[in-house]
Parts: sequence; structure tokens; C-alpha cells
Amino acid sequence: MKKFAFVLALMFMPLLMFTGCGDTNTSNKIVLSEVTHSIFYAPLYIAMTNNYFADEGLEIELLNGNGSNNVMTSIISGSATIGLAGPETAVYTALQSEENASSPKVFGQLTACDGSMLISREADADFTLEDLRGKTIIAGRKGGMPAMTLEYALKQQGMIAGRDYTLNLDYDFGMVATVFESGIGDYCTMFEPVASDYVASGKGAIVASIGQMGGYVPYTAFIANEDYLTNNALQAEQFLRAVYRGYLFLMNAPIEDVVDALMPQFVGSSRESIQSAIENYIELNAFASSPVMTEDGYDRLCNIITNAGELDGSVDFNKVIDNTIANKVVKYFNYA
Repeated sequence: MKKFAFVLALMFMPLLMFTGCGDTNTSNKIVLSEVTHSIFYAPLYIAMTNNYFADEGLEIELLNGNGSNNVMTSIISGSATIGLAGPETAVYTALQSEENASSPKVFGQLTACDGSMLISREADADFTLEDLRGKTIIAGRKGGMPAMTLEYALKQQGMIAGRDYTLNLDYDFGMVATVFESGIGDYCTMFEPVASDYVASGKGAIVASIGQMGGYVPYTAFIANEDYLTNNALQAEQFLRAVYRGYLFLMNAPIEDVVDALMPQFVGSSRESIQSAIENYIELNAFASSPVMTEDGYDRLCNIITNAGELDGSVDFNKVIDNTIANKVVKYFNYA
């Protein structure tokens, strides 16, 4: 495996050897570190607004990790109970950990495709991928899911990075909009509602959906230390149950009610931007219909990482993914 951008997280790896024996979380408070704040994670925010976590006896403290590497660092160090990030970080960490050593595990999948939009500086109703030839796309940091899925999606369309276009991987994803607005790059990728807000302000235009080009990808997932999942299995199950209730509300409630549930989390965005983003994501099948990550999905994830040159070997499915709790949640709702 090649170098990647969360070396800091690995500095905390030895802590995993000492933080679990009887280390049960007796508090009802869960500190959740999210990779970024986006409508892409709507089921989570709906669960918060609609008090689904409170119904499970849980209190959520939400922190913006500003990048998967930072989220993983917070999980390993113990400053966060659960992380919401790209599952590639768990793959990287598992590959770096010593044989038979415990490492953070993915225990629930939230999204099922790339949620970013390709942004140009001006509207282009006739945009095609040919317009990318010779151009530079700002896509977030090297080794992150936004950059890797973009490269993978474009490769499926016959566009090769370094040959047909240039990927700028110098900036964390949270900085992409600011950097693009400063004049750097020809195109960039943004999540919602940032993309729709950016367009509404007259600064650019959405010309393509990366998720539509790339298809199914287990893109974002909940990750926790293995010791937490062992010693606090019921709490982790309650957490996933609340999130899944948020998903069911999202998919079944009137769109006006969905927007109402999301507005408290996105006070700077208009109702129109939020509704447009949600409708686009639903049309893309962006939200995972089950928290269980399949082995086929995991293999596709590893193919994307390998294509980006970030993975030289394979990492066993069971070293990265633990579906024990997710399977219980699915069974719970099947019988609820």
C-alpha cells in the first residue's frame, strides 16, 4: 500500500491495545465525528431532529471532523465514540495494524454512491466528458473517497487521469469550494447542499453527478473501535436503529416534512436547495437501503482504492467489516 494522508491517526494505534478490556461506555452520550456536514447524510440528521436517538435513550454530540483522516484519528484516540467517514480509512488502518491486532471496524453503511457533483465556473447545457480534456479538477485529498471515486467513475467512461485530465489533490475536501472560488482549477467536486448553494449564488454550475457516473459504491459508513462494538453492542445497535428510522422517514414521508426535518441542520441553506438536493440523491439511490455492507460492495470499494494506486494488496473483509450489529437492526425492522 502506498502512502496516504492520515499518518497522524496511526500514531494512536498503540492505544487500541489498551482501551477495551472492560472499557464499557456506561454513558448514554455518543460523540459522533462526521467527515463533513452534508445533506448526503440526511438519515442521520433526520434521526436527530425527530428525536429518534432520544427514543433509544441516546444523546448525540456531533462534531465535524473535516476529513476522513481526522475522523479516524478521533476514533483511535478515543475522543469520538463513532465516526462517519469513507470506509477506505478502515481499510488503510487495518492494513497498517499488526497481524491479529484489533483495529476500527465498519459496523453500518449509510450511503451507496458518490454524493458529489461536478462543478464548472459557468453553466454549460451541452457539457460532455470531452470538455474535461486538458482541464484540471480539484477533487480533495489523495486517497480520499471523493478523489478516488471520481477517478474511477471517469475511467469507466474512458477518461484517464494524467492523460486526459489532471486531478488536483492538494486540498482537503472541505476546502475545495473556497479554493475553486479563488480561481484555482477548471472544475471541482462538491457535496450538497454546498453545490446547490454555490450555484444559487451565481458562482458556478452543476454539470454532472459523480454518483450517476460511478454507480453503486459503499461510500460512507459508521466506524468504531472493535472494543466499543464488543462491550457496547446494545448501544451501537440502538444508534443504528435510530439512523435507520431516519432513512425510513426520508424515503416515505412527504418531501415537505423531510425538508422540515433537515432545516435545523442547514440553517444557511434555502428550502429550495435542500429539497433539490434530497430529490437528486433519492433519484441516484444514494442512501443505502440496508446498513449491512455486502462482500461484493466491499470488493468494489477495494477495486476503487486499487485503481487509485492506494492499495497494493488485499485486506480481508472480516478484518474491516463487522455486520453483526447491522444484521440485528435489519432483523429488528423486519419484525417491528
